[in-house]
Amino acid sequence: MRNLICLEGDSRLEIYSFDSLCSTQKYLVEKIRSGELTAPVAVITAEQSSGIGSRENSWSGGRGNFFASFAIGLGALPEDLSLSSASIYFAFIMKQVLKEYSDEVWLKWPNDLYKDNDKVGGIMTQKIGNSLVCGIGVNLRNSPSGFRGLDSDIPAPFLLEKYLKSLERFPKWKQIFSEYQIEFEHSRRFSVHIESYQKSLQDALLCEDGSLLIEGKRVYSLR
Repeated sequence: MRNLICLEGDSRLEIYSFDSLCSTQKYLVEKIRSGELTAPVAVITAEQSSGIGSRENSWSGGRGNFFASFAIGLGALPEDLSLSSASIYFAFIMKQVLKEYSDEVWLKWPNDLYKDNDKVGGIMTQKIGNSLVCGIGVNLRNSPSGFRGLDSDIPAPFLLEKYLKSLERFPKWKQIFSEYQIEFEHSRRFSVHIESYQKSLQDALLCEDGSLLIEGKRVYSLR
């Protein structure tokens, strides 16, 4: 099924809806590369069997959860947004949308959505030609693989349209970073995988481009 929504500037973003896909991100990347689809475009599915997660883990789950990907032309992104900060940027905007339904949702550096101390979702970005493809998974009701859910009845298609509408004006990275800078303090209780090692975020320094300084080494979000 195909749907259309209007974004700022009279551009029309197509949304393709499926009952089941292996992965919305894999599907969209393949279609962008083949030229069958062009940005701006989004894909959503009711069920996903082999989604892409951090460190090549899968992000799968049943109906009632949120599985979507979208592609945006690089020229539409804020001028001050580095591609290495894209995961933080798009994840934080999703967190802002979800906060309307759960005050406990926050963003763990660089791309994981948490509720209290439990992961409930995540975002992956990758550059394909002149487009940025962003894949999003959120446990709205069910919690596969032991992860927690939001216990929310938000219809996934409604959440996607609400999220895409929130991107209409593409806030500056500086604006997003100023808000995320405060929230980053929650991440200090956790660690991240860097080159196959787990590193604590307790003493990490968050830089203005979204990267971290950990033990004197600069670490970027490239997910």
